[in-house]
Amino acid sequence: MNPVQHSSNNDVLRPPEGMSREECRPLPITRVKFNNGMPAVWSFWQPSDEERAAIARGASVRLSTMGMTHPPVHIGVDGVEES
Repeated sequence: MNPVQHSSNNDVLRPPEGMSREECRPLPITRVKFNNGMPAVWSFWQPSDEERAAIARGASVRLSTMGMTHPPVHIGVDGVEES
């Protein structure tokens, strides 16, 4: 999947110190705050045609993070709200 610019983007995450832009591209993000005051960061990703086909066949979407763990995350679809 490739990160994409979204109309809500208001910041950019840059590569960590010691990593080049080739190793870790800058990521456009949207900094938000939920109704309960919890801050969050959104990034938007567009699957390739090959990835779309694999997802349609039932393949899972994988989340990878650098390091030993990651904070709580949510993966959703832009424009589709959870019930």
